[in-house]
Amino acid sequence: MRGRWSATSRAGDVSPATSRRLTGVMARLFIAVWPPADVISTLTALHRKDQRGVRFVRPENWHITLRFLGDADPNAVVDALRGVTFAPARVHLGPAVDVLADRALVIPVRGVDDLERTVREHTSHIGEAPRKRFVSHLTVARVKPNVPMPQTLGALTNDGFDVHEVTLVQSRLDPDGARYEILQSWQVG
Repeated sequence: MRGRWSATSRAGDVSPATSRRLTGVMARLFIAVWPPADVISTLTALHRKDQRGVRFVRPENWHITLRFLGDADPNAVVDALRGVTFAPARVHLGPAVDVLADRALVIPVRGVDDLERTVREHTSHIGEAPRKRFVSHLTVARVKPNVPMPQTLGALTNDGFDVHEVTLVQSRLDPDGARYEILQSWQVG
């Protein structure tokens, strides 16, 4: 099970053809791809020892962000992606855990550039401006300044999976970490 969401909003419960209106309230949103359970199981073998100043992302929250929208209207996103065809994609994870932006421990991702481009082309007018450069990754941990990097850095990983869906996700920030709710999903391929 990925993240914490209600049974009515789990990925796959809403088909791309379903016209479901979401609340018209602005929400903190992103569009993502989720690794399947077998890949999550493999990645949980990475060294994740508790360390002061390091917050490991819970495995059920591991995802690959295609576009961060920030505060946006979920209905605008659903409308923008209605009828969009997402080309088949295969994710390749690795070759090793790396550092991004000095403080994020990530697994590099290849294979989602076309999905990101499709999402960006259809949603660039919604929410925050798209980033100029897309760096696909799966975040494993966040590290506070002046804290040594955990032993996970450099760990080898070589996994992959076929993408079956793209999801619109609402993020709620809590003191214990982010809580995610999938609002809509679209089939890939």
